Amino acid sequence: MLLIGYKNCSTSQKARRWLEAEGLPFTWREITTQTPTLQELADWTARAGLPLKKWFNTSGRAYQALGLKDKLPAMDPDQQLALLASDGMLLKRPLLVWGEGVLVGFSPEAWAGRLKGGERHD
Repeated sequence: MLLIGYKNCSTSQKARRWLEAEGLPFTWREITTQTPTLQELADWTARAGLPLKKWFNTSGRAYQALGLKDKLPAMDPDQQLALLASDGMLLKRPLLVWGEGVLVGFSPEAWAGRLKGGERHD
């Protein structure tokens, strides 16, 4: 599994501790130094089945500084993906990617349901 987050983000830290406590192996990827590529995001968003707006860190400084609340509705999906790929701080975090699964944001209940409910997590 690949856990993508920001080292100073408390939610990313909680997700990391949760995976460790559950004994689930993962590889850490720092979102500020290894921003997901456009191709990765296109693949992951398709697999997750979530609207693109759910992938944006709406409470983040970068999102607010760019005024994306008002701009996103006028952008097409390709423009939104390109924007997400341009700055890791625009992405909601953490992201957990494995096999065919992708989770956006951290919820212990949701993660337990997906990861312990019989889905592969290699």
